[in-house]
Amino acid sequence: MGWVMMSERELNRGEVLAQVDDGRLSVDNAANMLDLTRRQIFRLLKRYRQDGASAIRHKARGKSPNNLIHQAKRDYALGLIKENYPDFGPTLAAEMLAEHHGFRVSRETLRKWMQDDGIWLPRKQRRRFHQPRLRRECFGELIQIDGSDHRWFEDRNKPCTLLVFIDDATSTLMELRFVKSESTFSYFEALESYLLAHGRPVAFDSDKHTVFRVAKDDAKGGARMTQFGRALNALNVEILCANSSQAKGRVERANRTLQDRLVKELRLAGISDMEAGNAYLQGFRERFNAQFSKVPAKPDNLHRALNVEPDRLDDVLCWRDTRYVGKQLTFSYDRKRIMLEESDVTRGLVGKYVDTYAFVDGRFEVRSKGRSLPYKIFDMDQRVTHAAITDNKRLGAVLEHIKEMQDKAPPKYPVRTNSEKMGYKSNGRRPGRPSGSRSKKTIVQAAK
Repeated sequence: MGWVMMSERELNRGEVLAQVDDGRLSVDNAANMLDLTRRQIFRLLKRYRQDGASAIRHKARGKSPNNLIHQAKRDYALGLIKENYPDFGPTLAAEMLAEHHGFRVSRETLRKWMQDDGIWLPRKQRRRFHQPRLRRECFGELIQIDGSDHRWFEDRNKPCTLLVFIDDATSTLMELRFVKSESTFSYFEALESYLLAHGRPVAFDSDKHTVFRVAKDDAKGGARMTQFGRALNALNVEILCANSSQAKGRVERANRTLQDRLVKELRLAGISDMEAGNAYLQGFRERFNAQFSKVPAKPDNLHRALNVEPDRLDDVLCWRDTRYVGKQLTFSYDRKRIMLEESDVTRGLVGKYVDTYAFVDGRFEVRSKGRSLPYKIFDMDQRVTHAAITDNKRLGAVLEHIKEMQDKAPPKYPVRTNSEKMGYKSNGRRPGRPSGSRSKKTIVQAAK
């Protein structure tokens, strides 16, 4: 006799029935143990005595289920999916089969068919495994930068962003700074502090934020380079954009650690604003690096001397643009109308371009061939326009600015019509009818 496949439940029944057959166990006790009636125990015992333990097996074992879908229908459904919906998931594919082909099948049955046929992979099999990247060998060779938007002061203040600069070779925190949001000017401030303290690294590694990378492939202006990229190019520093968060895992893991340790230390220190937080970060960074920084594979420091004068550095770390000067010696900039003061120099700039410099500290200059030009702001409109395109990482700061502008704006009274302005009051009469005229119906009723 060959092997007989039985479930654990069936094996348990066989052992109990064997004890009943040997007289070691009563029928009542066997019924209690198997949670069956006495009548069912006698039926199973009869089968056991006739054909042995194999008779306890379920009679449907090894047979096709009664609700089995025919193989031809299965092949028909899979053929439709391969031809028309090769990249559809089981749920959507089941909906399409029912809607367009009149073939109804449950999504879980279809999922099993697609998995067995290799059309659909489970989520675990679709996971992408990122191979770990070795650290750079030298200090200052690659600096990973990122901004972490978080409630750094918990409920004591509004959320803000922490800019993090970390060395890839040593995991040393090079620069930390609390800012309202990730913007070009906030990165300019952090970059200036980094350059003055350490010098110029070989390259920065960032994500695909619009501060670092031009999002549009068909962009024409700026030689497909952002303002931050232009500044680094002037300083002879490269900028690399990671394709995924795993590619800059050093700074991502540092953010996760800081969101735990730094938040708790700020709470214990009683700090609840960005100014005090930035003052606290210097000592925190030294303690963090003493505990977590690594020794580089090579002792070389690849930072280069800055060799840039402070005023020259301000001209590099600013928002530079060009504007066309109209016939009235005016041009538009940031929803403002800039008017150049008339002089012998500015008269010759009509129809030409001038350079604009917006600095981190709020200063604004207009230059032509390196010469600063006096100007006046003809119109100023700081309102955030309707349907303005706002980056997701700056949404919080933009909403705060909108709230401030709305609080400062005067209350808007309801608009009055000309009649209301002139003090007109309605007398209840219908317009266009003389006061002495009455309708025929009204005269007849009066006569009655």
